Amino acid sequence: MLSSSNYSLMIHGGAGALDNVRDQATAVRYLESMRTILEFGREILARGGTAVEAVESCASELEDNPLFNAGCGSVLNEDGQVEMDAGIMDGRDLAAGAVAGVSRIANPVQLARLIMDGSEHVLLSGAGALRYAEHCGVPLADDDYFRTPERIAQLAQARERRSIMLDHDDSGEAQKYGTIGAVARDLEGNLAAATSTGGIVNKRLGRIGDSCIIGAGVYADNANGAISTTGYGEDFIRTALAKMVADLIEYRGLDAKGAVAFALEHFRRKVGGRGGLICIDYQGRCASATTTKKMIHGWIEQGGESHCRF
Repeated sequence: MLSSSNYSLMIHGGAGALDNVRDQATAVRYLESMRTILEFGREILARGGTAVEAVESCASELEDNPLFNAGCGSVLNEDGQVEMDAGIMDGRDLAAGAVAGVSRIANPVQLARLIMDGSEHVLLSGAGALRYAEHCGVPLADDDYFRTPERIAQLAQARERRSIMLDHDDSGEAQKYGTIGAVARDLEGNLAAATSTGGIVNKRLGRIGDSCIIGAGVYADNANGAISTTGYGEDFIRTALAKMVADLIEYRGLDAKGAVAFALEHFRRKVGGRGGLICIDYQGRCASATTTKKMIHGWIEQGGESHCRF
């Protein structure tokens, strides 16, 4: 069995055709951002930080980057407003926290962590989540913080088509499913996972995706693995895919790679699932897969070099 002295970390920033990344300069921006955040997470884990600390911190960095559909880069709903979802889970004891349909929160994953650590609940939504944030002293951001020119233009395009759009959907065929996530195994062998998203452009008011649903968009258990998904949320909710990956590791004896491959085939066959996931198993082995053409993701396996790719 692998020594617990090795740490592992994976992050993702969305799946799809990624045809919005059409030039080298844009591709470099994405990859450099991912690599910077990976190395930021490495520092946390290498100095003995917990897996929970690492995934919360890396997810917060992704939320702070307008390249990604989470936090300040979140897309707008049918009313031109931001409604964000996020979830976090601690593999040590299955503690979890999540928020759904929140606005004015710069880092929803941090609010999810506060719910996990300080409340008797797992999931708070809308006005209730905002009230809890105020109770915890979380500063609120202005609406203009989220209303970037790119997101306003995307909403106008979706309204013109009279349909929803997925993040960076340029052609109707080329879709980027916007979600960010992080999974980690720390030096003590503990696992954690976090997922955060702004959802779908022009989505209906009140729509909630999989990112905040424990077992669908995020899951972590020291007995098996840590998983974060990205894609069309309804598909992941219908299949509870994150939990399936964990169960395949624990009850079928598969490693991360085998469990991810099995789950993605089930995902494709059952619901024509669109998206992908990242996974670190209890031995620190990393795996990723997607049913879409590409997925922005990066990893550090067992303390080794960092890798980033589409």
